[in-house]
Amino acid sequence: MKDKNNLIKKGLIPIAKYWSARLGLLDTLNNTSHFIPLVENRKDIGDDLEALIRISKEWNTKKEHNVGEGGAVYRFLQFASWKYGLGKKFIKEGTLLERPVCDNPDIINWPISKLITLDEGISQWGSAAILTGNTEPTKDDYFLNLSKEALAHYNEVHKKGGYCELRYDDTLLYQANAYIDLLKTGHLEFKPRHQDDYCFARAFGIVQKPEGEKRWPELRGHESNRLEEMEKELYNLENRKDIDSRDHRVVQAIAELALAKGIRDLYNDPGCVTKSWPQFWDFMEYAKKVRDRKA
Repeated sequence: MKDKNNLIKKGLIPIAKYWSARLGLLDTLNNTSHFIPLVENRKDIGDDLEALIRISKEWNTKKEHNVGEGGAVYRFLQFASWKYGLGKKFIKEGTLLERPVCDNPDIINWPISKLITLDEGISQWGSAAILTGNTEPTKDDYFLNLSKEALAHYNEVHKKGGYCELRYDDTLLYQANAYIDLLKTGHLEFKPRHQDDYCFARAFGIVQKPEGEKRWPELRGHESNRLEEMEKELYNLENRKDIDSRDHRVVQAIAELALAKGIRDLYNDPGCVTKSWPQFWDFMEYAKKVRDRKA
């Protein structure tokens, strides 16, 4: 992956969404400044983290907060509000209004093994439990493990003082590097590691829908049912129809496939990518230069 550091230096990879959301939540709930100050003035943050930064500043003075489309941000904050009896109200927007989201305060007493079955199997309720003090053993899961790592890191920093670690988005970096290598060599070397790799892997035929359904049934519970959405947009691309998805990861994957194939594409909601990758279209301009041997 020769372009790894190059892509970061060029400002084409955003900071890590999931890592940042966990540390931002801990700052918000504990009224500390170990992480939020590192990111509040950056331009390479997605919409979800922007919402969390805003909420962190009003957490102690307001009872109502707008979480936008951020499923993780909503679930983390809602779980904390239920658990600590804060009586908060959260305003949802966009695709989050259409997604399956549990509304049962009693889940704060559930084991993590049951929490991760909610909302089509999204692990975010389980992560919320971990971040608010649940120490029970869990299955080996990328996102649950990340929550444990973030909590341990935050606690260590809190003891010593200072700031938490700032990370770049490893998932998007992994995909971007594989994609640049594909444009340079014609060969794609990529193994999907978790659900957020599905759209990219499906676009390039590394996995098919049945395998995705089996490995990551939680794909049904995101900004779209990604299992179905990818099939629809692959069909639209092949038949030169507009890409009408509002799902950031679907649009990113389809755009990368379109450029690699030299297909002219049109997106009804190109701005949806800012949810996770604000620099995505800048990255695509760089990728186009790589494809044309101009970079």
